[in-house]
Parts: sequence; C-alpha cells; structure tokens
Amino acid sequence: MSKILDACCGSRMFWFDKQHEGVTYMDKRELSDVLCDGRTLEVKPDIIADFRDMPFQDESFYMVVFDPPHLLKAGDDSWLAKKYGKLDPDNWQGDIAKGFDECMRVLKPNGTLIFKWNEEQVKLGQVLKAISAKPLIGNKRSKTHWLVFMK
Repeated sequence: MSKILDACCGSRMFWFDKQHEGVTYMDKRELSDVLCDGRTLEVKPDIIADFRDMPFQDESFYMVVFDPPHLLKAGDDSWLAKKYGKLDPDNWQGDIAKGFDECMRVLKPNGTLIFKWNEEQVKLGQVLKAISAKPLIGNKRSKTHWLVFMK
C-alpha cells in the first residue's frame, strides 16, 4: 500500500509528479475529453471510489490530500464540471463533512491531511463550519486555500 492518498485526484493538476509511486490516486469518475480550448482532460485514478465512502482500512495512510469538488453551479457537461467536479447543492455540507471524516479515518495517528478549497462559490468559513475542525496552518489571502490538519 502507498503512503499517500489523493482522495479526489481529478486530473492531478497540482502534482509535480503525476505518477508518483508513493501515491494512490482515487476519484469517483474516469474520463477523457477535449476541452473547449483544445487541451485534453484525463481523469484516470488508480481506484474508482467516492470520497464519502473509501475502500481502505482505518489508519492506512501517512498523508491524505483532499481536494473535493467546490462548485455548486456549473453545467453538467461544462468544462468546469469536468475539470473540478460538482457538489450537490442540497447536501454539500454533509458531503464535505463525510469526506473529511473519511480522510481522517484512513489517516494514521499523527498523519497529515492537506485540504485544498477554492471559494469561488462557497466561502472557506462555511466549509470549516461544516467539518467542525480547525486547521493548524494555511493561507488566508487568496481564493484557493491550502490548509493543513493533523490527526
């Protein structure tokens, strides 16, 4: 088993090494498409599974990266939805909370959770209320936030 889990890998946009041997890449979807600007979008996880119900034993990973969908409004077939995924507008708080709990469940004691959130449509403060957890460190001055939690 690898040491790191990317729970919502998408197209692995922020990874410098998109094939890192120590990472298990997971997503609930698999797709290959050409975006409107001609670029190819590939979502090809190692494991197809939902971040709200992960198929891993408790305390399996030293690090979990959690970059869940952050959009409530996007056309189902839009390039935004394909690239970033969509949240259920009626239950996004519950979905994010379940996902956060699952990330913590599969994280080893003293393990690190890296949480990424873009607040284009949902403010970070709303997300932090949904998960009832306080990050150790993170950035506060941009639309895209990187937060660090420790189990």
